[in-house]
Amino acid sequence: MNSTDEKDRALQEALELLKKATDAEKCRACGCFHNLVQALEKTFPAGQGPKELRELMAAAKQCLVPQRYDCLGCEVCLPPLVLNALSQALGEAVADLEVCPSEPVEERRGWPPLPGDYRVLRYQAPVAVCTLTCEDLMAALIKEAGSKVAIVGTMHTENLGIERLIQNVLANPNLRFVIVCGPDSQQAVGHYPGQSLVALARQGTDDRQRIVDAKGRRPILKNLSPPAVARFREVVEVIDLIGETDVRRILSEVRRCAARNPGPAAPYALSNIVTPVPGYLPARMVSDPAGYFVIYVDRGRGRLSLEHYHNDDLLDTVIEGTSAAELYTPAIDNGLISRLDHAAYLGRELAKAENSLRSGAPFIQDAAPVRRLQTESTKPCTCVPFCHQGGFINPFTINLEKRS
Repeated sequence: MNSTDEKDRALQEALELLKKATDAEKCRACGCFHNLVQALEKTFPAGQGPKELRELMAAAKQCLVPQRYDCLGCEVCLPPLVLNALSQALGEAVADLEVCPSEPVEERRGWPPLPGDYRVLRYQAPVAVCTLTCEDLMAALIKEAGSKVAIVGTMHTENLGIERLIQNVLANPNLRFVIVCGPDSQQAVGHYPGQSLVALARQGTDDRQRIVDAKGRRPILKNLSPPAVARFREVVEVIDLIGETDVRRILSEVRRCAARNPGPAAPYALSNIVTPVPGYLPARMVSDPAGYFVIYVDRGRGRLSLEHYHNDDLLDTVIEGTSAAELYTPAIDNGLISRLDHAAYLGRELAKAENSLRSGAPFIQDAAPVRRLQTESTKPCTCVPFCHQGGFINPFTINLEKRS
């Protein structure tokens, strides 16, 4: 415990540093200074804290300009020095706040290797935070996370979700801790992803790759090898905070983990990461020998209408329903589609039409790309009686916009 004189000196130092930062023009647009002002307001709400501090806080807030950079990387960064001095003067009330990262945010191309519902903050940090099913908690932690959090994300399943988390974590040797927090998803579907991950960390998997003592419905990790599971359990510590939604308590655990960070692990090469294949469009459109479709949204009757035409423009089938599935199911069963790309197109357009029927948004049926088509119309395209037809157009049922 500091003496009264020491606390007074620390407070005076904090006030001098805060005034120096307030007077420095470069600080006013810096994220470090913006974060300092927010941290002080959170710690000392209106009317609280020493009078001189409140006056300087007001002056600091008044001088802020729109933020232009996260951190200038100054040799001496004043905002963290202010907080350090205040911590000594006033105790732990501000000791757990952080305003300036210890190293700049580093974009790491290729990490994480697998997509997901997460936000990468900095590659070199040692802690990952999984908020399970709570997206609001994820957003709140992203705003408050300091320099020790590498990534924050959600996880919803006890098999594919855990597999993806482990693969992404092992791909970054700096990650040594995973904090599991937020509500588990057992109430809805019985997955228990959080409990299953904690069980994996404690007891591993059996010879069938099933997580021992996991409560989830299917806690089987088919896409992870036993060596990968063993490696995760060896180099990563899983912290069980399941059910915790208090951001301050979670970030306090982040700091405790970072304080005992053993440093980066040896790199580990995952053998079964599937490399994404770049998407592409076909070189040319091929017509479906079975014919083409025209979709109508009948708002008056609250229904969708799907018309099927032979390629000679002869109407042969009309299907009605209120959902996309009610239309494409009989279309498939009656052999009205013979190509997979045509089926994919029809599913996409019917989903758009269903959304239009329910939301009231306009529906315009899309068409296959047609090159060098110069016909113009002042009216929007209202129906396109072809899909993947290689440029076939029925001029009696289509108003064309300019296409190139």
